[in-house]
Amino acid sequence: MVNVAELEKSKRILGVIPTTLITGGAGFIGSHLCERLVLAGDEVLCLDNFYTGTKENIRGLLHRTNFELVRHDIWLPYYVEVDRIYNLACPASPVHYQNDPVSTTKTAVLGAINMLGLAKRRRARILQASTSEVYGDPKVHPQPESYWGHVNPIGPRACYDEGKRCAETLFFDYHRQNGVDIRVVRIFNTYGPRMHPRDGRVVSNFIVRALTGEPIALYGDGSQTRSFCYVDDLVDGLIAMMRQDTEIGPLNLGNPVEFTIRELAETVLRLTNSKSKIIVQPLPADDPVRRQPDITNARKALQWEPKVALQDGLKETIDYFRKLLAK
Repeated sequence: MVNVAELEKSKRILGVIPTTLITGGAGFIGSHLCERLVLAGDEVLCLDNFYTGTKENIRGLLHRTNFELVRHDIWLPYYVEVDRIYNLACPASPVHYQNDPVSTTKTAVLGAINMLGLAKRRRARILQASTSEVYGDPKVHPQPESYWGHVNPIGPRACYDEGKRCAETLFFDYHRQNGVDIRVVRIFNTYGPRMHPRDGRVVSNFIVRALTGEPIALYGDGSQTRSFCYVDDLVDGLIAMMRQDTEIGPLNLGNPVEFTIRELAETVLRLTNSKSKIIVQPLPADDPVRRQPDITNARKALQWEPKVALQDGLKETIDYFRKLLAK
């Protein structure tokens, strides 16, 4: 197998900075990753079709000589000389991925095939941003990487859940069959500035409704749980996973501190000083009841764990949405 670390070391000795491709780089998480790597001096190529990402997310990078933006759908082939690939492209919120489920599946599966093919040709290291949704509505709690999941393959969420599961299969088969240098992470609920205000995710939804005085909808009685990781912590984990040379994954990346959805709603209302009312609605189909990552392996392999408390991260996110809604 190609030693990517040695290749990059040789390039740096020769004064060549390795190039990193980030698919979905204008999205919520992708834009934060682009920004972090660009400011660190890396050469970054951002690929996005702007289905959910926006140019506004990466506007502050457009003048940088070590940043390039390309509009492209990754379920179409793409050829470029790169040394590292972060494959983040795919709509990740139910509102967006259920809007065009066929496109979602194509992005997850064909996108994985195209990016793995590029990594194989370029002998590049490639990281797959998988998801906690591969566990479905879990019967094991918290969820370790060894858990195979409990997923409805024909439900309304399957385009995303099964698309990501198939992408993981492709990554490991390319690794076993072709020696491609892979990294796979399973991302749990992540929040922070640059979330789309209409993505339907619980954090952005609650904050926007609280700031505009609209009712906050709890599905069921609000006792279902999630674990919320601030985006800066997640980006730390992605970079740590890409840069180490021993662990290929899959590794859970998320905050293991569990909150009920009702607790989140009450915290948002308190931090925004909102008068919005909480209303109750039926649970959506296949909505997981509990979601909490076991990050034991990430702690060991990456010396990584989240540092930002939910209340502190929510304050930053609320400030972002307050400014966005004021425009």
